[in-house]
Amino acid sequence: MSCKETLSTSSLPDVLYRIGDIADIAGIRCYLVGGYVRDILMNTSSQDIDIMVIGEPIPFAERIAKELNGLNFVVFERFRTGRLELDTSDSGRVLLEIVGARKESYNPESRKPITEIGSLEDDLSRRDFTINALAVTLNKEDRNCIVDLFNGYSDIEAKILRTPREPEQTFSDDPLRMLRAARFASQLDFKLDEKAMQAMSSMAGRISIVSKERVSQEFLKIMATPKPSIGLMLLYSAGLLKETFPELTAMAGIEQVDGLGHKDTLLHTFQVVDKLAEKSDNLWLRVAALLHDIAKPVTKRFNKSSGWTFHGHEVVGMKLSKKIFRSMRWPLEPLPYVQKMIRLHHRPIPLSKGEITDSAVRRLMYEAGEDLDDLMTLCRADVTSKNPAKVKRIMNNFNIVESKITEVAEKDLLAKWRPPIDGCDIMEALDLQEGRLVGIIKKKMEIAVIEGQIPYDRQAAIDYIKKMYRELQNS
Repeated sequence: MSCKETLSTSSLPDVLYRIGDIADIAGIRCYLVGGYVRDILMNTSSQDIDIMVIGEPIPFAERIAKELNGLNFVVFERFRTGRLELDTSDSGRVLLEIVGARKESYNPESRKPITEIGSLEDDLSRRDFTINALAVTLNKEDRNCIVDLFNGYSDIEAKILRTPREPEQTFSDDPLRMLRAARFASQLDFKLDEKAMQAMSSMAGRISIVSKERVSQEFLKIMATPKPSIGLMLLYSAGLLKETFPELTAMAGIEQVDGLGHKDTLLHTFQVVDKLAEKSDNLWLRVAALLHDIAKPVTKRFNKSSGWTFHGHEVVGMKLSKKIFRSMRWPLEPLPYVQKMIRLHHRPIPLSKGEITDSAVRRLMYEAGEDLDDLMTLCRADVTSKNPAKVKRIMNNFNIVESKITEVAEKDLLAKWRPPIDGCDIMEALDLQEGRLVGIIKKKMEIAVIEGQIPYDRQAAIDYIKKMYRELQNS
């Protein structure tokens, strides 16, 4: 095979050349393919390696596992795939998939492909984008040769996302590739080819044949990218956001009454997500940023004296977020955290105006708990005004709030607020059995500490609950 481009001999882990030698002994052609090749050419790291062979992959995978001491070897007969892990001296442990070259055809109403053994060109042409349709030869005869049948190398240099075949065919075969286009655009900061964008816009409705779980997984991958708004805006422009996440598209646009308009909540939300992504890799905090104003469309009202209002959008947003988590098939474990961020995201703002009382700060610290830093990060990201003076003033106010939080925390040890006594202490001090009364007494004691009625002190808390219990008995 003649090569226009080759990799340097130091580009690949040595274990891949050993696999190439095993392929030579077995008499089969062997290639590195897919995202691993793309990442090498872009000088980024990757631990997941795909190897494609022209021939039977399972016996070859078994031979690799035996000769190179592979770990956790698994065979997927239906997909002609072997998976294993290898310990390498230069790249640590890597995950390896060995697949056979194949070609695919599809029933228009299904996402499940009809596969058969294919050629190298068949296999590369069925891939989603040209930048993922590159291969590198591992056989010794033409080792390190870059196989580029669809000009993927040029597209990497031009930072363009194109499909190997006509985009309508590529997206029709697997409509999830339209979401992957948005994800790669965000992840790699690439532009989408105009033909691909037009195809996405005309075929957005076809995403309905893809399972919600796969859509959800790809959406969260977009949220985890360095600048999620790139992918989110692509989905919105192509009409895919309306198909996959209609609650978000409901936030788009500006309504005017009597010459008064409000900000475009969708664009504001995208800005907030990006600003937060600059400060935090916490996926669920990013999701909270995405959903923090999700209820504004349903709580929006116009008042002639005060203009546009969104009263209660935090509370309604909490309820909507639960429905969204279920419809998107997201895990429910992070839901209480996301709901807390939505409920409290406006709470620090009033504290930044006028004099801040210790009790107000304590209450915020108590409600935010261990997530207080995340809440303040979200609140800062929520400031998207184009007025630099306004932004500076709000940020200075947040600095004041954070200084007050530090002051109160140092004063009464409330940095990670815990009551000075717990339910067991209350039961022991009052000789009570576990029950509703213990919970009522504990809650009243906590409020008394937060409001500054009693000091943050164990004995003071015990004295308080004893007094309260006597009063309850006498009432």
